[in-house]
Amino acid sequence: MGFLENEGSWSLSFAGSGYLGLYHVGVTQCLHQRAPHLLKGARRIYGSSSGVLNAVSIICGMSTDYCCSSLLGLVKQLQQLSLGILHPAYAPIEYIKQQLKDALPSNGHILATQRLGISLTHWPDGRNYIVTDFATRDELIQALVCSLYLPFYCGVIPPEFRGERYIDGALSNNLPFADCPSTITVSPFPGTVDICPQSSSASLHELSVFNTNFQISTMNLFRGFMSIVPPKPEVVADNCRQGYLDALRFLETRGLTKEPVLWTLVSKEPPAPAEGTKGAGQDRGQQAALSISWDVPHVLVKDVPDFEQLAPELEAGLKKACRRDQGPWTRFRCSVPGRALTYLMLPCTLPFEYIYFRSRRLVVWLPEVPADLCWMQGLLKDVTLELYTRVRDQLLRPGSLLVPSIMDSDPLQPGAAAPVDLAMEFGTTHQACGAPGRAKPVTGLS
Repeated sequence: MGFLENEGSWSLSFAGSGYLGLYHVGVTQCLHQRAPHLLKGARRIYGSSSGVLNAVSIICGMSTDYCCSSLLGLVKQLQQLSLGILHPAYAPIEYIKQQLKDALPSNGHILATQRLGISLTHWPDGRNYIVTDFATRDELIQALVCSLYLPFYCGVIPPEFRGERYIDGALSNNLPFADCPSTITVSPFPGTVDICPQSSSASLHELSVFNTNFQISTMNLFRGFMSIVPPKPEVVADNCRQGYLDALRFLETRGLTKEPVLWTLVSKEPPAPAEGTKGAGQDRGQQAALSISWDVPHVLVKDVPDFEQLAPELEAGLKKACRRDQGPWTRFRCSVPGRALTYLMLPCTLPFEYIYFRSRRLVVWLPEVPADLCWMQGLLKDVTLELYTRVRDQLLRPGSLLVPSIMDSDPLQPGAAAPVDLAMEFGTTHQACGAPGRAKPVTGLS
């Protein structure tokens, strides 16, 4: 971690994690509170999928209150839908896009240029692109939407960015520049990442996919399910608190904090500071190296009796975001009789809800219809051409039924068929080529 001594020599990278993206908010709040130089002095902040939302919130200076209420607001809306993510009213991309339009500052694209790195997956070849330049605020929003777009989960037509189609950046590079030693990586999935939860599994097997190493364990399988089907808002909020604790452990392990906070949560007497650990009155620029202490305890959320004393701003934002409407109708819908009545009436109400919400989405889609239809036409043409080329190559290869091989028959034997002229077989003549004595080659469609 010697690269942390020079400002601008490190970067941050936040992994895509769906509804577990609130974990990044807890990590960010801890770094902002305990080691603000790691955020201010970072050369670039990368992100993919939901991780890029946290990256842009850091660069644009969005409050913790907004970050918590934005994601937990979508979780609470999803909890009210009878069919969950299968309900026709579920439209995460539209919700996030509207949130970005309302919250991003007018100069957001200027702040993000050369400081924000957005991971995108090009459709349909799957190549990864890292976008760092943004001409306008709308272009920045569109790049964020492309990085969040999970095919078939969010829709069937990929969004457009600079004339090309892109989808979720986590499908090609979930943790940009994770292999760079000067990049601090963050992920809510246990694995070989700088800031991540500590796994309780004894499994040593890892799965390397999308530029990220995941530990093969039941915990990661459960977290993967939570990333697309979120649990209750209170559970998601605890995941955010765990991000704060994991980031604090990262700071204490590398001697980037002034006092051992985690030891005070599990023990009354913290251990004596090791030689080389930074003191309270020492200047960062005078440190030759950072000491690493691996005996820092791993603390869970349940081990913290009063989280508000540890992180008051984060706890206030989480409690406010988790607060539900206490009206009589809301209480009735959340009760057992209310839920039973909702499911009993579902065969009658679902057709009307489907027509209503699909009509709303159709109205929103109307401005993009010409570009999407043109893209689908070109895609259909490419698929048809590819299919035609493959069928033609199969039919014209040596040994096929339409092109008998010369070696299969001897022209000197009685009754043998004469060799077939390919040019005459497909209707081409010497005169059509324009040069006598030469046959015109068979070419594909242009």
